[in-house]
Amino acid sequence: MDKVNELKEKGNKALNAEKFDEAVSAYTEAISLDGQNHVLYSNRSAAFAKAGKFQEALEDAEKTIELNPTWPKGYSRKGVAAAGLHDYMKAFAAYNEGLKYDPNSAILLQGRTDTTASALNYMQSHGDIPMDIDPQQTHSRRAPSPPPAKPAEPQKPAEPRVEDMNEEEKKKYFAKKEKELGNAAYKKKDFETALKHYNAAIEHDPTDITFYNNIAAVHFERKEYEECIKQCEKGIEVGRESRADFKLIAKSFARIGNTYRKQENYKQAKVFYEKAMSEHRTPEIKTSLSEVEAKIKEEERMAYINPEKAEEEKEQGNHFFKKGDYSNAVKHYTEAIKRNPDDPKLYSNRAACYTKLAAFDLGLKDCDTCIKLDEKFIKGYIRKGKILQGMQQQSKAQAAYQKALELDPNNAEAVEGYRQCSINFQRNPQEVLKNAMSDPEIQQILKDPAMRMILEQMQNDPNAVKEHLQNPAIADKIMKLLESGIIQIH
Repeated sequence: MDKVNELKEKGNKALNAEKFDEAVSAYTEAISLDGQNHVLYSNRSAAFAKAGKFQEALEDAEKTIELNPTWPKGYSRKGVAAAGLHDYMKAFAAYNEGLKYDPNSAILLQGRTDTTASALNYMQSHGDIPMDIDPQQTHSRRAPSPPPAKPAEPQKPAEPRVEDMNEEEKKKYFAKKEKELGNAAYKKKDFETALKHYNAAIEHDPTDITFYNNIAAVHFERKEYEECIKQCEKGIEVGRESRADFKLIAKSFARIGNTYRKQENYKQAKVFYEKAMSEHRTPEIKTSLSEVEAKIKEEERMAYINPEKAEEEKEQGNHFFKKGDYSNAVKHYTEAIKRNPDDPKLYSNRAACYTKLAAFDLGLKDCDTCIKLDEKFIKGYIRKGKILQGMQQQSKAQAAYQKALELDPNNAEAVEGYRQCSINFQRNPQEVLKNAMSDPEIQQILKDPAMRMILEQMQNDPNAVKEHLQNPAIADKIMKLLESGIIQIH
């Protein structure tokens, strides 16, 4: 549990520092050690939400509630995640459910109020513009739940009389009519007709950024990316001159970002997503920005891979290892791994350094990585066996050597390692008991009430052993206790 708390604190610090990916990683590792801890899922939900990954945040919030249905914070997490997905009905229901357990919670009450406001805002801003969410974004995010049914609307006022309008009003009136016709055509994917009406709208009123954004949306759908960018840039220029709403300007920048992303020009996409964020921050743009940043990072990692450079770094690592300068050897092996991350020998070499430096946990991780890359890599199992011996986990070390011997029964290092583990089981009983009791796995077995009952049955009735050995899970635990010297069967 100390390790779980340590990882939780690490995640909390990263979350406070807005290092959301680092926070998620820490909470995920903690969850792998304690999968029933509702607080860990709650914290990871918060990290996902901060990163704009609301679907993942929702899943973690629901897991939090499943593990502890009476904990109000779980419902708060669910409300935030659902609102981020524009599923305001679900968000509202989550806040209401949480208030059953804590009616005075300021967070839940404020969340419910904010959700109501956000829902109205969203409905108003998405009323008649079909291009508000780019096709690219709708594939990667869950479709929002429909808004609540609206009450019957009052009878619409009669159409204004054109003859009563001044020239400016007439221009805007006819521009709006052309836009509505364009929107109808766009919904039917009749893009040629939509373009005709949007261009007609601009002829009537060239100062409205919306028309340029809509034309850009048509070109985006038709994969005419250069023209899409051109129209967005024109729209931004017009919007600046006419003091348009910053949200509309942000939309133009975001659409340019989406266009570059479609072209796999992630660095340019990042530039325009950041410009959009500077105009108006939305969860959708933030998520897109995070995703392209991850793409850029991966591209840089792939571009860095160079097996020849990796070999040079490995030789440098070998040189320092032979000199006994293990810290410098680790640096060169680490660089070699960056240059060629799929070579199991590099992880094995670095594991040897970590063993010399008594950094057994890091060495064990490298051994597991090299075995994962190549299940027949004998050296990986032998290194793992030596590290586990250094950690006084004799049974696990013996299992690692056994794996190596299955691949090569005559391997001298594996044979010797296995023999040493066997000798350790036959040492002074008090020393065996002392080492065994320091093994976390042994401690966990002995704390298990069911196992303690089974051990009592075995002590009182030797025939009970055969019955319990029929259960593979119990048999594994009994064998672990036997190997450690905790129990003996005569």
